[in-house]
Amino acid sequence: QACTYPCQCSSQPLQCPAGTSHVLDACGCCKVCARQLGELCSLQKPCDHHKGLYCDFSKIHRGSGICLAHEGATCDLLGKIYHNGESFQPTCKLQCICMDGAIGCIPLCSEDLRLPSPECPNPRRVKFRNKCCEEWICEEGSEENRFETAMAVFREDPAQKPELNDLQENCLVQTTEWSACSKSCGMGISARVTNDNPQCHLEKETRLCMVRPCDFPMEKTKKGKKCVRTPKPRQSLHFEFSGCTSTRSYRPKFCGSCTDGRCCTPYVTSTVEVEFRCPEGDFFQRKMMFIKMCSCHYDCPRDNDIFLATYHRRMIGDHV
Repeated sequence: QACTYPCQCSSQPLQCPAGTSHVLDACGCCKVCARQLGELCSLQKPCDHHKGLYCDFSKIHRGSGICLAHEGATCDLLGKIYHNGESFQPTCKLQCICMDGAIGCIPLCSEDLRLPSPECPNPRRVKFRNKCCEEWICEEGSEENRFETAMAVFREDPAQKPELNDLQENCLVQTTEWSACSKSCGMGISARVTNDNPQCHLEKETRLCMVRPCDFPMEKTKKGKKCVRTPKPRQSLHFEFSGCTSTRSYRPKFCGSCTDGRCCTPYVTSTVEVEFRCPEGDFFQRKMMFIKMCSCHYDCPRDNDIFLATYHRRMIGDHV
């Protein structure tokens, strides 16, 4: 189909099924929902190239094709074989895809965190009949318990000025330390709980983190030293996340290694907003950890994954 310029795209936000990419049409004009494995495709309805799919025009005529996957290994899940590029739902809570022998899934149910607050002192997740995902309900507690919960979040004496007597002004900000990075190398996730928001609600907050790149060359330790704590890359680098690249380059500090068998992990950190640009032209911002100081210790993560070990170290530091 011929392209017409200037581009005319719908003003309505694009609504695509979970796990479906937003990709540009052949004219480079408008974002469309990418076609999936086995679906009909065309230049204006391209296949999901993020999943290794391409439009094969040899099967069907009249300007249409069918989405096929480039050659790759199949996936075996509980005895069922899935082809490379195939999407499937093993349960109502997960949308998964097979990508060259590896299975990746995204949750279809919200995993939001809800902690006690004055208007909801006893939140509880409940499974309703004929519904896949659990939902939050607020159970009524005693007046004594409700008062104790409110006291934990709000100041005992409200502000003297009437115009300042609101939720945010009387909120006692409570923030936990950042959790350890979920990966000992490469891009991971760190989390904390805070009520530093206009509603004074305790919410889970996440940031990207990188203790060190997985291919980062370790410097030799100086004589008499047992560790290289915070080496810097020789050249500035761009961060990559979900196929997108940071718009500016950085020279971050990374944690080195310890020669006496201990682990070297971040100890003092800061949090900075990093802007990413995706191949389709989209921009987004994510909070990211920047290391100021590392420390050596024996409380080590195992198998490059903190969730497999009793790893409880926390990082101190806040936004710059």
